[in-house]
Amino acid sequence: MTDELRREAPAPGNSAQVTIGNTTMNTRNDEFASGAGEHASVFGQFLDADALRGRAPAVYADAAHERTSPTYTFLSTQKVLEALSRAGFLPVEASQTVTRVRSPLHARHLVRLRRRYETVEIADSIPELVLTNSHDGSAAYHLRMGIHRVVCRNGMVVSDGTFPVWRVAHRGNILDELIAAALQMAERFEVLAAQVARMERTRLEPAQRLAFAERAATIRYPDGLPLGLDPARLLVPRRPEDVGEDAWRTLNMVSEHVLRGGIRLVDDRGRRRSTRGISSIRQNVRVNTALWEAAASLAA
Repeated sequence: MTDELRREAPAPGNSAQVTIGNTTMNTRNDEFASGAGEHASVFGQFLDADALRGRAPAVYADAAHERTSPTYTFLSTQKVLEALSRAGFLPVEASQTVTRVRSPLHARHLVRLRRRYETVEIADSIPELVLTNSHDGSAAYHLRMGIHRVVCRNGMVVSDGTFPVWRVAHRGNILDELIAAALQMAERFEVLAAQVARMERTRLEPAQRLAFAERAATIRYPDGLPLGLDPARLLVPRRPEDVGEDAWRTLNMVSEHVLRGGIRLVDDRGRRRSTRGISSIRQNVRVNTALWEAAASLAA
């Protein structure tokens, strides 16, 4: 696996330094052979320590929440990211759950990472790893495969059923195991690219697209749709790049509506409102992976 990483030739670009905790590394703003303008502008935006701390302060927690059990072994997400950086994976986005009850230093948080030099191109997207964790005992470490669509900056999470999820409880030093899992997942980026290519080749009939939108609405709102929401609204493209009848564009179009919200509604009293985006990390991952699985089944 490490030999494969060494074989990845860095593309020309401007050198920069990125610091995570006490680790400093050299990076570049990579230029890709195809779609260089869009890919380079997004790919090169690795998060430095200040940006990472601002978006997810729980990454830098120095101890577990006081209510965790005696068997809980604390391992800072900062240390995990330092280990992943040495294996060639750098953070590009981060967020955490906002809570009024629990400490922000121990809340559930999510970090998206990319390889320092990526050789696998996936349509209009970039493959990623998605790390989630908490320091309050509410969640174990999870490492999943993800994908970032450049044109709309959607961050999707691949279905658990399609690609295995690495999961480990807080029970000891798991850094070596984590690095091995990350490298194994990255080796399957080409398999992920092939799945996206199948989605691109799969043309959906209008009835299939509407059924997918209805399924997506049910996934997002399991207790019932908001008053006035017609699932067909999820099939209205927000940008020219989303116009199309293939499974890939349909997935992206519907995902953006469902995850980000913003669909204007009018209730039975004539009051205007908009659907809300998903702010919960747990719900984001749940909906994201379910949508991916539904779309992948159409292109099987």
